[in-house]
Amino acid sequence: MGPKKQIYLLTAACIQFLLVMFLLPLFSFPGYSVIKNTVCDLGAQSSPHAWVMNLAFICLAICCVIAGWSYFEGFVLHRVVLLILGISLVLIAFFNQAPCTEVRYNIQEAGLHSYFAFTGVISYVMLTLATSFVVDTHHERLLAITTGLSAIILSVLTTESDQQAGIWQRLLFIISFGWMIYNFKTHEY
Repeated sequence: MGPKKQIYLLTAACIQFLLVMFLLPLFSFPGYSVIKNTVCDLGAQSSPHAWVMNLAFICLAICCVIAGWSYFEGFVLHRVVLLILGISLVLIAFFNQAPCTEVRYNIQEAGLHSYFAFTGVISYVMLTLATSFVVDTHHERLLAITTGLSAIILSVLTTESDQQAGIWQRLLFIISFGWMIYNFKTHEY
């Protein structure tokens, strides 16, 4: 598969993820709020249609690794971190967080979800910072660093701001994967 097709594949996965992220709440549990509830709440244990959100995470992970693999050719560290990011996204889909509703749930599974969400953020930040060392211009370097820092800030806001967690996490995904598409497309290998 050529580089352009890989970028198109990642773009399609991101569009699919956006659609699920904003349309699935219409079919989720009563009282779900795009502002308050996170994307992960859509895939949480006992959430209606959780499989749709979890499948979207898996598709995004696979497409992210496929598109980034060629881009990071010759950069072993970048590829390892990209794989960790992809694996973390897949494991987020398999280990679901605790539901927002008051039902019984598996606390160990919720703990693993939190762990893999953390490794996903850390690996993403590492990827942006590592990429800042291999891009060509000062503008691209600054954009990579700013994107990594925004991932940290938005992750903290998501965990610390109960009333706006959904907005912060959606913004995190839009910025993060938007940067990936922009970066991979700008540097067609």
